[in-house]
Amino acid sequence: MKRTAMLVALTFTVGCLTTVPAGALPAHGGGDGNGLGHCTGTAPAPVVCHFDVEPGTYDVSVTLGGEAAGSTAVLAEARRTMLAETVTAPGQRVRRGFTVSVRNPEGEPTGPAGAPGLDLTFAGAAPAVTEVKVTPAPRARKILLVGDSTVCDQPGEPYSGWGQQLPQYLKRGLAVANYGDSGESTVSYLQNPALFPTVQPLVRRGDLVLVQLAHNDKQTDRATYRANLTTLVEGVRERGGRPVLVTPIVRRWFSADGTLNNGTALLVNGLGVDHPAEIRALATELGTPLVDLTALTKARVEELGPEASKALYLTAEKRDNTHTSVRGATEYAGLVVRALRDQRLLPERVVR
Repeated sequence: MKRTAMLVALTFTVGCLTTVPAGALPAHGGGDGNGLGHCTGTAPAPVVCHFDVEPGTYDVSVTLGGEAAGSTAVLAEARRTMLAETVTAPGQRVRRGFTVSVRNPEGEPTGPAGAPGLDLTFAGAAPAVTEVKVTPAPRARKILLVGDSTVCDQPGEPYSGWGQQLPQYLKRGLAVANYGDSGESTVSYLQNPALFPTVQPLVRRGDLVLVQLAHNDKQTDRATYRANLTTLVEGVRERGGRPVLVTPIVRRWFSADGTLNNGTALLVNGLGVDHPAEIRALATELGTPLVDLTALTKARVEELGPEASKALYLTAEKRDNTHTSVRGATEYAGLVVRALRDQRLLPERVVR
């Protein structure tokens, strides 16, 4: 059943190692108490909780741990990592909070709708959760992501976009709304009604909007590419948001000398357009903050070298040197957060 805007809080307390039927869950707040959600699962299998809430932004408070030792990670909706795996000693309980964006579709904007409401998964080596509290947070600040498959909430393992791993670095009060979508270029992102025409009205004054589009602009000429990025930046500014241009993550494509190939790896397209160089130049011209993720990921991949860097991508699993593993996406999300923090676009108080 749909919850109303008058809902103050939904509180669910579940045993950390037992299956809890829906009828055993106490609920507090408005409404008639029916269809509020349920948590099921027995460790070491994940504990899954469903909350019957409308699309919007919600603060979530969780208490991890229990009588036995635990090791718990928290995911939301389409495999978004909200909390990295947290170890608790026997008898220890720790409280953590985060803010989650509930939307439809819950993952990629052009993907399947997914389940309505909010789904949380408590996973890890030994998931242990003793309390979950969900509270509407309609005024929470947001980071909106405009990007491609290297950014998006990937629907299935072993794939992961860096935007999917971004929430774990942020404390309660700041939500990530990931509108990255597989296969999109600057051309298609502007044209598809489910993409920028949907994202732009959602931008509120002060929201950060990170834009990383390049991988699929393989035949986009220089003038069109720059014009499209300018349209995205100006569209965010029209809403009072703060656009941030992000150069693309590198492809894991080495030259014989152990450095990354200057063309394929560093995103020079079939027309000779050097995407990272164009983004850097445009950021200067438009006075837009820049996260040079190309330079940051290049340094990391070359530091690891041809063999160890395979773990950042899906080289072994899929012979894929463009899309990242969970590990790679997590590391790259950390690079983004540090760059935003260093430029004071993210205050220290919101970074975990």
